[in-house]
Amino acid sequence: MKKRGFKRLLQRLIFGAASLGAAAAMALSVPAEAAPYKVFLDLSYSGNVWQTEAANGIKALAETPPYDKEVTFKTVISGTDVQHQISDLQSMIAAGANAILFYPVSGTGLNRVIEQGCRRHVLMVAYDSSVTAPCAYNVNSLGGRYGANSAQWMVNQMGGKGELVINHGVAGTALTNLMDRQALDVFHKYPGIRIVAQFYGNWNDALSQEGISRILAAHPNIDAIWTVDGTWGSFQAVMQHRPSRLVVIAGQSNNGYRLAIGDPALQEKGLKGLSASFGPADGPYAFKVMMEILTGELKPTEHNIAYPLPWVPYDKVKLCTGLSFVNGCNVFPPGKVPPLFIDTALNGELLPELNLTAVENGTPVPGATIQKLPPVQYSDNLPGVNCEECKAPSDWLQPNRVTPIPAPK
Repeated sequence: MKKRGFKRLLQRLIFGAASLGAAAAMALSVPAEAAPYKVFLDLSYSGNVWQTEAANGIKALAETPPYDKEVTFKTVISGTDVQHQISDLQSMIAAGANAILFYPVSGTGLNRVIEQGCRRHVLMVAYDSSVTAPCAYNVNSLGGRYGANSAQWMVNQMGGKGELVINHGVAGTALTNLMDRQALDVFHKYPGIRIVAQFYGNWNDALSQEGISRILAAHPNIDAIWTVDGTWGSFQAVMQHRPSRLVVIAGQSNNGYRLAIGDPALQEKGLKGLSASFGPADGPYAFKVMMEILTGELKPTEHNIAYPLPWVPYDKVKLCTGLSFVNGCNVFPPGKVPPLFIDTALNGELLPELNLTAVENGTPVPGATIQKLPPVQYSDNLPGVNCEECKAPSDWLQPNRVTPIPAPK
């Protein structure tokens, strides 16, 4: 995730210039060389469940026909130091990379090395997080407006009134600032919604559980918890301290959490949950987008490409019987995976080549072949987040999939 001052983000979102000329000027020429292409995966963050599932899905795709014959693939872990990631990217470019798929540690700090790669005709693709370099492609769920849509969904479930706790992400990151700004804009439209406590759970379940436990001691009557991640820990705190009266909650897509929000017994105790947020499948999807650009199958007209925001409310939870998301199923039975397994590592429509074993172990599915993607969709342009000289949509703070209820009088 990228660190950037909130004030700068907001100013650029409001006053960003309406020009994408820089992106056009640095438009990438796809390498003319024949396969195999030299492809790198560069990770910044590593070792957590989200990153492991995303990286395993990418690795499994790289070994799935025909990609297994079209690419030579290597993974590099750069860590969270921007200078280290710059050095690693420079080494990949010097090694003759045709394409680099990377999780950026900074939204702007990598721009110079990204532009170096583009000048050498290297296809540069960022996933989940984003960069502002005009020649790079960003593939993520920003256009899904998680902050606005999840907040509006919660307000609707609460009837526009009640006590709310906000579990923020990592302080100072652009993604946290953006999600918070969208969510707060929704909540502040409803005078009956009272934000009684806020804290930074750092997208961490242990810290989130500790924070909600502390807040429940001071505010025993809370009605709802808004999170981006740390949702399982937040829910566990309520189960521990107030199991007979549960909450409205929105956040990540851990398997244990999805099982809980789909449980009729817990629903009778007041649990109304939404499982959404950004999913690890964004990484493998970005890899397929990158490969289709590299081979000339896909010629995007814009550089911010949308991965659909996962969206499973409590009344749409459906148990899977096998290893894949098919026939609308979206959660695995108890004991099949750990509670913290993130179900959005899989996408039966966009990534039919992957199953549970693939994202757990990084191994290709026997007999699978790569399927062509449907037409890509494009994301919101957000100055200072995924572009430089561009203009944000006039409605960037508003929900675009949930219909607001009137504010109670």
